[in-house]
Amino acid sequence: MLFPTLFVLLLSGQTFAADLSAFKAFGEKAGLVKVVDDLMINLLADKRTKPFFEKADQVRIKEKLVEQFCVELEGPCTYTGQTMKRSHKGHDINTAHFYALVEALQLAMAKNEIPERAQNKLLAKLAPMHKDIVNK
Repeated sequence: MLFPTLFVLLLSGQTFAADLSAFKAFGEKAGLVKVVDDLMINLLADKRTKPFFEKADQVRIKEKLVEQFCVELEGPCTYTGQTMKRSHKGHDINTAHFYALVEALQLAMAKNEIPERAQNKLLAKLAPMHKDIVNK
């Protein structure tokens, strides 16, 4: 039975390394930079998302996305950006905009040949942010 074993391990004070498999599948930080670079290209090419990014500080956005994705994939990073709610406040982002970004991310991950399992892990971690990003 799993529960007693887990309980014993927790009481023993043992610590366990993070599961870096998805982070490694992305090519670690260098791979995340490539994915995010392609993501930004996709966002600027899509009429649904272009208005949000064309006049923004793209270098900073990419830096923060790499940090965020790295943290979500349990990589050795720290996210130094604002909360999702604060950074998206007042941008009138609707569900269609959010899904367009997800599509752009999926295209970037596919272009970089990220394994589907790793893609799904990142998408599952990002999905709950919907409630803090969509504000219209």
